[in-house]
Amino acid sequence: MAADQIYAFRVTRLPLLDAGGSPIGQIEDLVAIPGRPAQRGRPAEAPRIVGFVANSQRRRIFVNANRIGELNSDGVRLKSWDVDLNPFKPRPGEVLIKAELIDRRIGDEMVSDIALVEATDGTSTRWEIDKVRLARRGGIGRRPTYRLADTSEVPGLFDNPTAMEAEAARLRDIHPAEVAAVVRALPDAQRRQLAHAMDDERLADVLEELPEEEQVRIVEGLDRERLVGVFDEMEFDDLADLLGQMSKAQQERMLDVMDDDDQAVLRLLLSFEEGTAGGLMTPEVVILGPTATVAEALAEIRKPDWVVSIATQVFVCQAPYKSPTGRFLGVVHMQRLLREPPSMELRHLVEVCPTVAPDTSDRHVAEELASYDLLAVAVCDSAGRFLGAVTVDDVIDRMLGTEWRKRHRPANRTSTP
Repeated sequence: MAADQIYAFRVTRLPLLDAGGSPIGQIEDLVAIPGRPAQRGRPAEAPRIVGFVANSQRRRIFVNANRIGELNSDGVRLKSWDVDLNPFKPRPGEVLIKAELIDRRIGDEMVSDIALVEATDGTSTRWEIDKVRLARRGGIGRRPTYRLADTSEVPGLFDNPTAMEAEAARLRDIHPAEVAAVVRALPDAQRRQLAHAMDDERLADVLEELPEEEQVRIVEGLDRERLVGVFDEMEFDDLADLLGQMSKAQQERMLDVMDDDDQAVLRLLLSFEEGTAGGLMTPEVVILGPTATVAEALAEIRKPDWVVSIATQVFVCQAPYKSPTGRFLGVVHMQRLLREPPSMELRHLVEVCPTVAPDTSDRHVAEELASYDLLAVAVCDSAGRFLGAVTVDDVIDRMLGTEWRKRHRPANRTSTP
């Protein structure tokens, strides 16, 4: 392949390779997002590739461009071994190059291919759209003629329904804390537009990085169907913090969109006073029984939905295994799991660990975490039943106070639109 340019149509003929170089699928398409025009002293940004659509194990999946280690004539090679096999779903603001751009007519010409170039900012590498290859049919008996056009010559090619949909697509791979900084810089009307353009999972992640009063303003503008989807993606402790900023009438409206089980969990969390272990805890942790095996535990903590502070340990309890559980037995840390045979049962590995009561102050919870070098501490009731866990990140949030998110600006913060 050419060192400077690579054509999209050729990429769609390449295999998808795992980190070791073995084929695991076939590239079918490329997912692009529009660039930004130059404004307010900020240089223009070219349209770029955010990922690849591949067929793997009879599934059409999305492979994030950030996970690509190498793209050459051998194929598109992943940086790591894990593969997200969730079905690919197009998002607003994105465009499929092969399915939507190739063969599109522009005046008396037709798009025959898209030329990409590799670009770097010193810390990361990305693929940008450099040229559009246009074809014009010749007369009778004549071959078509081709020319390379700058993207600025075909501005309608990457147009999107709304500016905020395009912005949501551009922010897709940015850390939620950085996206929250972008959201905070927007007027209320544009915040709502951007929130509407994000999918449920992305909006939930961003909401969790915003101060609660700003979360409330965004959530109040969502309809019932959207609330169901967003709340389903949020952590229970973050949801409890959000609802805690609302009036009783607002709380009931929000609780009404949840199923009975989720309502019960939220009502329990809201019953604890602010600044206590009960008010800080999350019931969504890795809970297994004493006869579960190391293999089962590793399979559970390997799930990508678990945050780091939760996935580092398994809480072992007697049945039932949903909060409030049976008697709490202790924890098994991930490092221990990695050292033991897969068939060993957790009852042989349980470590007795400190616990706190639901009414324990957040200050004392912080002291327990620091004293025992824990990432999470168990919260148990007077009968020894496991209710949930307080993670170190939630304690840090509490210790920093309510204003820190407003002051915080990530070092590599994305520019506002």
